[in-house]
Amino acid sequence: MLTAPTRGWEHAEFTAAAGTRVHAAVSGPPGAPEVVCVHGLGCSHRYFLPLAKELATTMRVSAPDLPGFGRTPGPAAALDVRGLSGALADWLRATGRGGALLVANSAGCQIVVDLAVHGPELVGPIVLNGPSMGSRARSVLGQAGRLLADVPRERPALLLVLARDYLCCGPRRILRTSRHLLGDPVGRKLPHVRARAVVVRGSRDPVVPRGWAEEVAARLPDGRLTEVPGAPHAMNFSAPGPLAEIVRSARSRS
Repeated sequence: MLTAPTRGWEHAEFTAAAGTRVHAAVSGPPGAPEVVCVHGLGCSHRYFLPLAKELATTMRVSAPDLPGFGRTPGPAAALDVRGLSGALADWLRATGRGGALLVANSAGCQIVVDLAVHGPELVGPIVLNGPSMGSRARSVLGQAGRLLADVPRERPALLLVLARDYLCCGPRRILRTSRHLLGDPVGRKLPHVRARAVVVRGSRDPVVPRGWAEEVAARLPDGRLTEVPGAPHAMNFSAPGPLAEIVRSARSRS
């Protein structure tokens, strides 16, 4: 069901899926190739708006809020990676978007990898922008330190967007979800992903060391690494133009 738009987007869509009412922000011409954006920890559709504006001239861009985040109600207990992946799968089926190109950022990359392993029929090409939770700094404090180092490298407006989203989901859900993410064996899943994949890293991203990005790309059966000079972690907000070109290229190669 399409309703009045979320600020900056063309439509707000609400769908009964995953045991809740999933909100998604949507922009772009109906019938155009579908792109689905999967947010990271504590985030929502809001920080995908700059990327959506770049893509929506030729693509139909949707950014769902996973249960407990953004405008989608979630259960009292934070979902683990499998639970979030299952929720995304249910939403893709309910909206007929199975097989769409998926663009994930940060922890959203773990959700997309899990989906690609357990529901490969729902996954088109995938773009993993800044896959977090590498083989080092596998602790809440370690990851928090890397995120803090990234703050001055992002566009200042991102702080306002994230502050709103973090307040919306609350610190307890963020902490519990982060623990689930840290316990997720994403490295063991990567060799089982059959989708065509592009791993994207900004050269100034302190959250994702180059070595981890290279490892992710190497473990994927059909993966390649692209590094964007001067870009930080949240390229979908702070460097949307280069990321949009990568997404279009991934689409044209599918």
